Amino acid sequence: MNKPPRKKNPTFGIAVFIVVAVLVVIATLFYNAITEKREFDRQNASAPTISSDVTAAATAAKPASGAAQ
Repeated sequence: MNKPPRKKNPTFGIAVFIVVAVLVVIATLFYNAITEKREFDRQNASAPTISSDVTAAATAAKPASGAAQ
């Protein structure tokens, strides 16, 4: 005797679609974050930071500790 064909479960298809959609959104967020971080690093790598300039100026102005005054 032949078995009747199984009915497809539409819930399973919808669940797979939702999981794929969520994974695509997460991948897009990671891609955008990495791209913007690289762009930010590229823009800020050429310009020295202000805090490093201030630190260098402060250490140059201070006499060495233990030096005769």
